[in-house]
Amino acid sequence: MSILRTFKRALRGRVQDWIRELKAPHMVYGFTGTDGVFRPRTRLSDTACLVHPERIVISDNVFVWHYSILDGTGGIEIGEGTQIGAWVGIFTHSSHLAVRLYGRHYFEVPEAEKIGFEVAPVRIGRYAFIAPGSKILPGVTVGDGAIVAAGSVVKTDVPPFTLVSGNPATAKGSTRHLDARFLADPVVAGWYREWQES
Repeated sequence: MSILRTFKRALRGRVQDWIRELKAPHMVYGFTGTDGVFRPRTRLSDTACLVHPERIVISDNVFVWHYSILDGTGGIEIGEGTQIGAWVGIFTHSSHLAVRLYGRHYFEVPEAEKIGFEVAPVRIGRYAFIAPGSKILPGVTVGDGAIVAAGSVVKTDVPPFTLVSGNPATAKGSTRHLDARFLADPVVAGWYREWQES
């Protein structure tokens, strides 16, 4: 093999690596909320889709992983320290009735005037965890410290410090029980109490 062919093959490999890296999802550190305040410890994937971002309130220390959808149509509030896994859908509206009622005239009627266009806000408390592949439906509140297991479909409110799983998601246990085994360390126990008492 000639030197030129070897060089071309090596160069092609490096270009392909560069393109792969360029196309790969990345986390963006820092987020400026709708209130204009910069939240330095919030991290959002550059592949996360925020629909109506002006109606989404994200606190600091929040993590939103790759390919998640946050539908702010009805308003979303995400509390401090919450983690949202990859491929999560948080939905605040449903047009499945309206689109059938209006047919091809769906886009002729303003969103606020559509009948059958259901809109309800979603609130996720502080230090909750929404595992990959989960779906949170309109009108749901997920309490502080709650865990939504991977692939769950949450149709009703999740009480604070509750672990839910399934479709529909149902209570499977307490996150306080999961956490207890790590609270022997007095420093960790103090930090654990700190966010709950603030």
